[in-house]
Amino acid sequence: MKTYFVSRHQGAIDWIKTQDIKIDHFIEHLDVDMVKNGDVVIGTLPIHIAAQVCKKEAKFYFLSINVHKEQRGQELNKDELIKQECKLQQFIITEVV
Repeated sequence: MKTYFVSRHQGAIDWIKTQDIKIDHFIEHLDVDMVKNGDVVIGTLPIHIAAQVCKKEAKFYFLSINVHKEQRGQELNKDELIKQECKLQQFIITEVV
């Protein structure tokens, strides 16, 4: 089992390093083909990619950040993420066909 943290944002990377979670791979882009049953993927993925992760029976945790309107498009540092009550939320996403 591997844990992937998917982000290109340094503040998010710094924040996750303060959590009690062992991250095996820090990556900017997720290739879903490398995800296996039982793996853990953490990040703010597009919903269709998160659904593919869940379909492989891997766990998906969304990096939930309460971004204020005036902060959109700005890089937030670790301290700002803590102030914004950044947290991980597990979701199980299934495509309805």
